[in-house]
Amino acid sequence: MCIRDRYILLFTAVVSFSETIDEEVKNSVDCLILEDENSIICKYVHERIDIDKEIQVQWINPSGETSRVRTLLIPAGHGSIYDFRYISGRLKGIWQFKVIDEDIKLDTNFEIK
Repeated sequence: MCIRDRYILLFTAVVSFSETIDEEVKNSVDCLILEDENSIICKYVHERIDIDKEIQVQWINPSGETSRVRTLLIPAGHGSIYDFRYISGRLKGIWQFKVIDEDIKLDTNFEIK
């Protein structure tokens, strides 16, 4: 393979990869339970912007009561934020983690056994 063919191959690979980077970011929320660390970690992903942004997160217990409400600051340029709680002392059952980001409202459920 000559040098010109190698450059063409490299250019094609770079262009193909850059197209996947430019894909639109979709807002999402997800929680992970780490029983061995006694932890619940919930993550909110959003499109990166160049200003600080405040969001609200809510933890809703299996009885339907909001057990915690927090306003979190997502620094400019950041694409996600986490909130964390311990498993110990939480009601067993299906919990809901809710994020309010201006007009966007997302939630996810997880179970504490």
